[in-house]
Amino acid sequence: MFRGKRVAVVVPALDEADHIGGVLRRMPECVDLVIVVDDGSQDGTAAAAQSVGDARVSVLRHARPTGVGGATIAGMRAALERGAELIAKIDGDGQMDPVLLPSLLAPLCEGYGYAKGNRFLRPDALREMPRLRLVGNFLLTFLTKLASGYWRVFDPQNGYVAASADVLRRLDLERIARDFFFENDMLIHLNVHGVRVQDVPLDARYGAEQSSLRVRRVLLTFPYKLCRGFWYRVYEKYVLRDFSPIGVFWFLGAPLLAWGGAFGLWTWIRSLLTGHPATTGTVMLSVLPFLLGFELVLQAIILEIRESG
Repeated sequence: MFRGKRVAVVVPALDEADHIGGVLRRMPECVDLVIVVDDGSQDGTAAAAQSVGDARVSVLRHARPTGVGGATIAGMRAALERGAELIAKIDGDGQMDPVLLPSLLAPLCEGYGYAKGNRFLRPDALREMPRLRLVGNFLLTFLTKLASGYWRVFDPQNGYVAASADVLRRLDLERIARDFFFENDMLIHLNVHGVRVQDVPLDARYGAEQSSLRVRRVLLTFPYKLCRGFWYRVYEKYVLRDFSPIGVFWFLGAPLLAWGGAFGLWTWIRSLLTGHPATTGTVMLSVLPFLLGFELVLQAIILEIRESG
């Protein structure tokens, strides 16, 4: 137990037979229950987990892969059914050190509903992060800040997370992404419910393991999913649940900004191709919507930053 609360750790694992044992052997004493979710592995991951011999460990097996989000959600549900009060997720690839778990659990006992690791709070640890991951993380961080509304949260792709059972029961877990978008989507849904989130400085370890998250997959899928999640959050939080000026600013400002920018670009290109400068009226049809939309969007962002503080 941790400060009198029952702790469960969910370990989603896909073909991690070489690493899962090391993860489980480093599980701290404060953990009461470890649920390894073998997400359709073909390499004996389940057997490797059971061979550790830790009575706290139980294995939940999926016949087919459901994705890291699907495996995590299945484990969280099992943990809730078994009476866990604090539930953490540690991947089975060995990049997250279980010994650091108490640092992640502490905020949950201090009024926060969700805590997550942040590798960027430890500059020395960043030198160990592959450069491609580093650049991608900066880009994903900005887009996720915009989509989730958590402007003071960094490193959203960090999968070392923990949540209170009360928070998980409030969420509609069926709506949360089952794939690698899980961590980002979780933040979007948490913001809808006004859950306080705390970043915790945690190091990552990069060894011989290979990440199955590909840059191409991220570039092709994450922007669309973040855009969809953004509008879902704005509608749910600022229109459906509590009508707010922030919702008005977003729903008016974004289309005006997009129209002004797109129409201005089209007008400029047409002028270049034809050699005829645009008329004053045509220019104003682009400039006025663009400036008004920019002001409304900027105001919405400022209000959300103040709200997230």
